[in-house]
Amino acid sequence: MEDEILEQNFLKAIVLETLSPEDTLLTCESGVQAVNLAKQHQPNIIIMDVMIPEMDGLSATHEIRKFLPSACITILSAYADFPNAQKAIKLRVFEYQLKPIKPKAFKELFRKMLDSVAEYPTLLEETAEKAILEPTGYQHNFIEESIKYIKEQFKERLTLEMVASKVFMNPKYFSHVFKKEIGTSFTEYVINLKIQYACRLLETTTYPAYRISIECGFSDPSYFNRVFSAKMNLTPNIYRKCKCASKPKEFTFS
Repeated sequence: MEDEILEQNFLKAIVLETLSPEDTLLTCESGVQAVNLAKQHQPNIIIMDVMIPEMDGLSATHEIRKFLPSACITILSAYADFPNAQKAIKLRVFEYQLKPIKPKAFKELFRKMLDSVAEYPTLLEETAEKAILEPTGYQHNFIEESIKYIKEQFKERLTLEMVASKVFMNPKYFSHVFKKEIGTSFTEYVINLKIQYACRLLETTTYPAYRISIECGFSDPSYFNRVFSAKMNLTPNIYRKCKCASKPKEFTFS
């Protein structure tokens, strides 16, 4: 408890150095008090610890978001907890920062929060996700989760918005991160999976092309033919004939 009080005083001192005389600084000792103070004073900037009495910081942030949707909120946590980071993204926090935080880093963080409130309020959501994912190292986890989901669902009518929602990310930012990490766009990645599966079906089954297009999640067989031909430089039927012709012949002697 003493450590928590010292930390709060340390953060308070840094904030007071940065604020103007007309600004107001409020502190609280519990999640319930944080919600009540936020309702009463409508702050632009909130710094919330996860582990606080009565109501944890994420639950308090959830309540605050109901009446302060545009407030710039940073979450402080002593643990690199992926589920909590997911919740924080869904709540559109500005940054999910691990403790202990060094004075210089906290000053820079608080300055960024001030700048965000003053200059870029309409871009808060995009800035928040970028701030969480890049500095704290969760980006790789989100990509792993999305890839797993895509591979499970690519045979269905899968959209970028569906996958982004699954990993609690803004679709536009998810698209940017996905292409950066994987090296190809979301659409291209899904189509490649469909075509790979189509090739396997052409080689191992006698299904006609229209049946394979359905199995791979294409609603239009003619579109499937065009996409397959563009990717493989062969129509599905010619691909099958070539693969069948290249297979070793089996002979039975009696």
